Amino acid sequence: MSKTYYAILGVTPWASEIDIRRAYRDLSKLYHPDTTQLPKDDAVEYFRQINEAYATLSNAERRSAYDCRIQFSRFQYTTNQPPKNLQTNDDDGLPSERPLSGGELFALLLIGATLVACLVLVVLVAWLRGDRLFPEAIAPISTFWLYFL
Repeated sequence: MSKTYYAILGVTPWASEIDIRRAYRDLSKLYHPDTTQLPKDDAVEYFRQINEAYATLSNAERRSAYDCRIQFSRFQYTTNQPPKNLQTNDDDGLPSERPLSGGELFALLLIGATLVACLVLVVLVAWLRGDRLFPEAIAPISTFWLYFL
């Protein structure tokens, strides 16, 4: 079997478009018939393969068709075993609940502290400006409830 386009460019099938472009640029500089030390016929053949691989992998539609042709899928999960990065407790294959990590708890603490600090700052600025805590529009409603208590 001949080499895949990924092997020709020296990238993995999960490579991004930027990685593919970088590999193509490096290899085209290395194997260009005008600049390489290889024999002219070999250089032309290598350069043709590199161009063909890049033309296919740089276009999203051609790349997905090529992946189907070589039977590659970016989502290769077997039904017998769950993916290793998911913790499952049952057979449905969905991730189960897990406890929060220390970093996640710290982030929630920071968010909560920021919220409390903002509320305190709003009340402090209002108090320093001399604003009332309950404006007149709210005051009659609050006194209305005092009659029933």
